[in-house]
Amino acid sequence: MIKFKLKGQNIPKEQQDMILNAMLKKPELFKKIGAEIKQKKKEGKSEALAAMEVMRKYQNDIRRAM
Repeated sequence: MIKFKLKGQNIPKEQQDMILNAMLKKPELFKKIGAEIKQKKKEGKSEALAAMEVMRKYQNDIRRAM
């Protein structure tokens, strides 16, 4: 499913593979990120703003996973 969603985006294949591998390597990290984005959206933030805030918070962890 993740692969399908990535293909729907305009992301180069190499980056798709890198993202997919990171998600498979650290699924708990990406579950936590998703949950925090969802919570921020419930608090009234836009999806883009919520994602930026959460991704910034976890940027070092994401880099290590990639």
